[in-house]
Amino acid sequence: MASVTSRPILETRGLTKLYGGLAANTDVDFQLPAGRITALIGPNGAGKSTFVGMVTGRIPATRGQVIFEGRDISALPAHARIGLGMAYTFQITSIFPGLDVRENVALAARRKTDGAHLGAKVGAALARVGLADRADAVAGDLSYGHQRLLEIAMGLAQDPKLFILDEPTQGLAESEVAGFVALIRDLAGETTILLIEHNMDVVMQAADHIVVLDQGMVLASGEPQAIRADRAVQAAYLGTADA
Repeated sequence: MASVTSRPILETRGLTKLYGGLAANTDVDFQLPAGRITALIGPNGAGKSTFVGMVTGRIPATRGQVIFEGRDISALPAHARIGLGMAYTFQITSIFPGLDVRENVALAARRKTDGAHLGAKVGAALARVGLADRADAVAGDLSYGHQRLLEIAMGLAQDPKLFILDEPTQGLAESEVAGFVALIRDLAGETTILLIEHNMDVVMQAADHIVVLDQGMVLASGEPQAIRADRAVQAAYLGTADA
């Protein structure tokens, strides 16, 4: 199990993305504590998806740096960052619908696992998310909630050092959301999690630390209760708090 340390696993320094004259993110300085769950929140259009795209290498930054485990990875493509230990899920499920559940996870696990240990790795990932009894089901036939869990299993099978979850509870039933929160709390400490999430109940239950983006810049960061009480955050995103 990974230990919580003061050294950030991920940093961005002055990370900026310009589209013509429009700034999606401006000089974002960000630190992600290792071994914890950090939530990235903000209103629609705040620049969350662009920021995550730059972190993962799917969107080229206009300027700034991405530092992963002390190494400047700003010039590395997305696949190379995955190889270093990043895994992420998307807002829209990204599975192979024609393959069975086991085959989906096996494809992901092959990045980091040799053939002799592949079956055990796949089985452990499916058990972790509660899909062991659906290993032979066609992925496209799963419910939306189970497809989201399959995506998480595919990420876990890569033994990520950093697991980025982009809107993972979108479209889930209330009972599935509760199960998701329990799952990621169980994962806390084994991997570092960056959670991009609109459901504030999930954020407040799951996150150890919260960073708020607004208009492409960091508005605030801190522990959940401090963020809930922050008047600037209330005005920009959460609404007026009770007196």
